[in-house]
Order: sequence, then structure tokens, then C-alpha cells
Amino acid sequence: MKLSYYSFFLFFVIISCHSEKKDINSKLISKELKSSKLFAGKILRIDSFPTKYITPRPIDIWLPKNYSDSKKYAVLYMHDGQMLFDSTTTWNKQEWKIDEVATNLIQQNITKDFIVVGIHNISEIRWLDLFPEKSLKYLNDKEINQLESLSNKKVSINDFKGDEYLQFLVKDLKPYIDTTFSVYPDKENTFVAGSSMGGLMSMYAISEYPEIFEGAACISTHWPGAKPQKNNILSKSILKYVEDNIPDSKNHKIYFDYGDKTLDKHYPKFSSTIDSLYFLKGYNSSNFKNIFFPGENHSEKSWQKRIHIPLTFLLKK
Repeated sequence: MKLSYYSFFLFFVIISCHSEKKDINSKLISKELKSSKLFAGKILRIDSFPTKYITPRPIDIWLPKNYSDSKKYAVLYMHDGQMLFDSTTTWNKQEWKIDEVATNLIQQNITKDFIVVGIHNISEIRWLDLFPEKSLKYLNDKEINQLESLSNKKVSINDFKGDEYLQFLVKDLKPYIDTTFSVYPDKENTFVAGSSMGGLMSMYAISEYPEIFEGAACISTHWPGAKPQKNNILSKSILKYVEDNIPDSKNHKIYFDYGDKTLDKHYPKFSSTIDSLYFLKGYNSSNFKNIFFPGENHSEKSWQKRIHIPLTFLLKK
């Protein structure tokens, strides 16, 4: 009798938890953003994704044309989500054209079918959210005291939230996506991408969670870490972190690129170092790219012209 009671109780708890989870998920999804000017597919928005790790923010989920629960999709997580799809709503009237590029790649059967999850930034704290936090451990006390001079506002080491940002992505957002949409939850179908500080965060994501992400696209990666300057303590600490935390070359793909205009002019000098660090860890042209685009600057207009290259590299069938 006791066993039967216990079994019934356990069954009730499991069903209740499952129902509660489904109920929470249904409350998070808002209606489709029909006002978005898209090339194809549709966007669902969560206005404020609840989390204890970072400041809650909007999340956009782009579903390709003819998205169906009868098939499975890979997932591409992207930073600066408000800049990806619709230039009429962005601060600089530029966009990545991710919906257009992704649609073409999928329809031409070049890549796996995939959805895109865009994590919005909060401009006032973007730098602190996207900075690779553990690289700060390579700074000494004197260097840590210089952090304020590298920012436009007063900051301390406790203000950096890169680790918490990744906890949000891995512990809150990914489980939600995996249980709400028809996607493959495994590493082989999970990717991360971003530009500038988002490039740094994409490198950091695959380094911190190599069991979660198979590939990372790091576009116009901001190796200076903050304001570009001579004898930059942050770039030295970031490169030291990279050296010590490169994921296994046997089952990961990593893409970097850079231009040489506007902010990108500070990036070419890091190229040979990045190549050396990854090649020494067993990477080669089949799973590592670091491509120079002469004449390209630091903008969505530049990135939209070449985003098909990293997406093909990471998601190619």
C-alpha cells in the first residue's frame, strides 16, 4: 500500500511539474511580431525573459519559413539581438539581414535547417555583460585598479557579468528553447555568434561551455576588450585566457574575422597571435578560420555582406 501511495505521489509530482513548465513556457512567448519587416520567416518575442543571473531583456526567436514541429532544427544563439532582422527598428538603421541570409542558405540546401535566437543587449551595461569575465583573473591588483580608465564610467571587477550572462544563456534560455521549439538540444546542433564585444562573448561561450556549443562565429572580435590603447592590459589578459581555454579541436569549429576600417583597424595586429594559439592546439583550416576583409569597417552593413561565410562554415550539411 505504501509503495502504491508513493508511486502515485511521484507520478502526480512529475505531471504537475511538467504541466507547470509548459504553462510557464506558454506565458513567455508573446504574439508574433507582425510589424517586423522581414525577408522571410517570422519572429516571436519575449519582452522580458525572467532570470536571476542578469538584467532581464527581450529575446527574439526567428523561425524560418515553413517552420514545422514535424522536423528538427539546429539553433544559432546571437548577441545584440535587436540588430539582426529589421533596420527600421535599430538605432543606426542597419541590420545583419540574418533572416535573408539564413533563408537563402536553408533553401539552397547549403546548411542545416536552423532557427536563430537573438539576445537583446542593454546598451548601458552591454560591455559588462559581454566581457569575458574570467580573463580578469590574469590581471594583478594594480591593473585591476586601471579598469575605470578603460571605461566611460566607474566600474569595479564586481560589475562584470560575463559569467552570469553565460549562465543565463545555458541554464535559462537554452532549456526554454529546447523544450518549446522543435530543435536538436545536443552540442552538434548548438552554435553561438556575435560581433565586436559579441565576438569576444562567442569565443568565451564555446571556451567556457565546450559541451554545449559545437561552433562559434566571432565577427570583428574586439580583442582590445575596451578602448583601444597602447600596452592594453585587457587584450593581454584576454589572449592569455584564450591560450589556456581553447576547446578541443577534435569536435569544435571556431570562426574569426576582421576588417581594417573604423574600429576594425585595431584588429589586424592580433591576427597572427590568434592563428598561432589555435593552430598549436590542433586546429586547422577544416575547423578554424580567421579571415581578413580589407576595406571593411565595424558595422552591420559590413557584417551582413559576409555573415553567410561563418554560417556556412558552422552549419554546413
